[in-house]
Amino acid sequence: MPNVLVLGKIHRAGIDRLASANCAIRELGDHPADLTSRVGDVDAIIVRMTKITAAVIDAAQRLRIVARHGVGYEAVDVPALTRRGIPLALVGDVNSGAVAEHTLALMLGLAKRVVAYDRATRDGNFAIRDTFSARELAGKTVLVIGFGRIGQAVAARCACFGMSVVAADPFMDASTVEGAGHAHVSDFRTALDRADYVTVHVPKPPGPDYLIGRREIAAMKPEAVLLNLSRGGVVDEGALHEALVAGRLRGVALDVFEDEPPKPDNPLFALDSVIVSPHAAAFTEECARRMALACAENVLAAFDGRLDAELVVNREVLG
Repeated sequence: MPNVLVLGKIHRAGIDRLASANCAIRELGDHPADLTSRVGDVDAIIVRMTKITAAVIDAAQRLRIVARHGVGYEAVDVPALTRRGIPLALVGDVNSGAVAEHTLALMLGLAKRVVAYDRATRDGNFAIRDTFSARELAGKTVLVIGFGRIGQAVAARCACFGMSVVAADPFMDASTVEGAGHAHVSDFRTALDRADYVTVHVPKPPGPDYLIGRREIAAMKPEAVLLNLSRGGVVDEGALHEALVAGRLRGVALDVFEDEPPKPDNPLFALDSVIVSPHAAAFTEECARRMALACAENVLAAFDGRLDAELVVNREVLG
């Protein structure tokens, strides 16, 4: 009976699928202590946010697959897996719709001042409606940084709201973007000064530098809104706070943070121009079920020698 270690909470459907295939399942929370001492008999790991280091991989002598509950894999030591001939499998395109919907929810929340209006109404400040401070999305320009599956889903939904879409992706042909009805730029920095909304959907780049730091924020319009639903560390939170306090940005929406979970005294939390959520864009009931089942199927496929190469990061281990 193979042993499957689940790091972090996943939807019960995934657990049930593994159990139905006679797997022994051990569930731990994210970032458990002494992980290296708890993987010696593990045949598969399903992981959400826990770091899978070389030490963990070396300690898991029976390990045959790591299944990532998502599409990013910055926390997994891929070279260490590859040295051992162990595949890292992702869930594929099961979360793009959920993340795109969440992006639009945050965008609308800022545009319509949902949080501020809710608070004011509860506090008896009905006159806040006379500030005319809400905005419409129609007629605005949105810069979508990253035109992968999520970026494409976001762009399509923004277009439905009557927004002009500029997609920035150096790895995407202009004809593909333009064929979808959007404008294309290779370098997002060239379009920052014309965007009313900037939404980020890219992996975290290697190295310590921010993709969007003080220079990029300074290039944006003072009435612009920035949304980060990619990874913490892609955007400089300190620079965001400075710009918001100085009136050089209208608003910010964050689903991800440089430190997760973020500290309660994060200065961005004190600003009414900021909307946040707990890295939960993909965690609808429906999407959580799809991701858990995708992870379970990847594990079982690896055991049976039928793992889909399209879902594997280090395909060279498949031979």
